[in-house]
Amino acid sequence: MASAGPLLVFGAGYLGRRALDAARARGRATVGTSRQAETRAGLEAAGHAAVDPADPAALEVAVAGASAILITAAPDADGCPGLRALIPALSQAGAYPDWIGYISSTGVYGDRDGGWAFEDDPLNAAALEGARRVQAERGWLDAGRGMGLTVQVFRLPAIYGPGRSPVERLREGTARLVRKPGQIFNRIYVDDAVDGLFAAMDRPHPGRAYNLVDDAPAPADVVLEWTARRLGLPLPPEVDWTDPSVSEAMRRFYLDSKRVSNARAKAELGWRPAHPTWREGVEAVIRGEG
Repeated sequence: MASAGPLLVFGAGYLGRRALDAARARGRATVGTSRQAETRAGLEAAGHAAVDPADPAALEVAVAGASAILITAAPDADGCPGLRALIPALSQAGAYPDWIGYISSTGVYGDRDGGWAFEDDPLNAAALEGARRVQAERGWLDAGRGMGLTVQVFRLPAIYGPGRSPVERLREGTARLVRKPGQIFNRIYVDDAVDGLFAAMDRPHPGRAYNLVDDAPAPADVVLEWTARRLGLPLPPEVDWTDPSVSEAMRRFYLDSKRVSNARAKAELGWRPAHPTWREGVEAVIRGEG
């Protein structure tokens, strides 16, 4: 079992910040990284230490004190920024954290034409972002083997929760009803993903990959229509998935159609999503939970 020592999150975005808050609620010391001074100030105001990842000396101090490291930053054209910054820092500090988790994407599986995807399936990413995730996964797993570190990979689908859900888009009038016949994918409520990460810290398994997804893959238009009815709001404008009004981030979800299994995470980590379907998750957002 990984110790309950300090947690370092490389990339304090939506998921990273929720992980930091959850760790602090569990009594752990926390450090988050961000290149943005405003974001670092917000982290410090919430009780977290904050580090600029472009400051090698500060990052070296942070990794030296961390018992667990979570990488949520997305890869770029040059690869994984976490690998570029953290591996030198770990080497320089002579640090051996108990656990390193890398956040990847279910996009690494590519299109399954609505079929199921499991962790040991071949990776066949269709989009550039997914291909970059495949390379980042390999980089972290190779680094773990080469340095004798416990590295685990977590493949997440569309993350939603407070401030980032169909509820806000419908209320703000920015939602679009996108239909693509036969398209289906999973989601994950942000706090369920965080719970899965902490479950893995408690049961570290070097080199293991886990899908942290909900139990109910569903088409996007079904979820949006249900949410609109639940809120008593009119349906938003209907557009084709290739329409320019559909964001690039959203459009990526329409490239693939698949159902992703979470059986391994349930069996090996004892994890169960508190919001097993999108209905429970949407209701939680409406109630203002979190």
